[in-house]
Amino acid sequence: MPYLTSTGAAVRTSGAERLGVGVPGYAHPLLAPAEWAELGRPGTPLHWAVLNIDDGPGTRPDPHCLEAAGRLRNARERALHGEAPDDTVRAAGGRLLGHLDLDFGSRPFSELVADARSFLDWYRVGGFYLDRCPADRADLPAVRRLTSTLAALLDDSDSADEEGGRLVLGPGTHPYPGYAEAADQLVTFRGPWTDYRWSQVAEWTAAYEPARFAHFVHGVPRTHLEEAMRVARWQGAGTIFFTDRDGTRGQNDPFAALPSYWDEFVSRIGPGISE
Repeated sequence: MPYLTSTGAAVRTSGAERLGVGVPGYAHPLLAPAEWAELGRPGTPLHWAVLNIDDGPGTRPDPHCLEAAGRLRNARERALHGEAPDDTVRAAGGRLLGHLDLDFGSRPFSELVADARSFLDWYRVGGFYLDRCPADRADLPAVRRLTSTLAALLDDSDSADEEGGRLVLGPGTHPYPGYAEAADQLVTFRGPWTDYRWSQVAEWTAAYEPARFAHFVHGVPRTHLEEAMRVARWQGAGTIFFTDRDGTRGQNDPFAALPSYWDEFVSRIGPGISE
């Protein structure tokens, strides 16, 4: 199969212990209360979840989002300080990330920093998800400037805990290799199962641990869930989100709600595994 072409990837991803869940962005808590509640359920192998109010932080604090952010932050604090000793994934992850839309490099630096400050001031996020990140070599210096600034903002805030903040770049494809050094994690696949099952991993990714990569796949049938996880492991992804929603039948965003097989998905990853 195409995803078995890289022996380096096969060596470094020898087990399921690397996998955890990353949530690209659920709908507003009023529209998706069950989804947000699941993030705090004990044993959920959550690495991070993205908060996106209106393609960013919005114009003012949203009380429902404040409540959801507080619940997730409190769950992480309990895990970090030993009140949930078996929940080591949440101790390693479980961060809330603010959504910053880079619009493939067209948004001004000042706007992005202003949005980041709002996320920190209002929701005390533990990092940022840089959506629609460019992937070309020419755009790398601007992205590195932004991630360096965001890292400094996180260091100066009271949001980052003892494990620091987290920065995730979301090009949705394999970018120029230098992007791997610009943030903590890259989303190197975001798309349908019909493409993912035959996709190939870039050879340069074999030099990095699975914790550096995330894959988001929609339209995954329940009958292919195990195969999808097998692809993720062979391709060296440490963070995943799979759903059977496919963006049709009025679904504007297939990742905005839980998949119908959420419990099975989570149980296949399993609690108590470190990122």
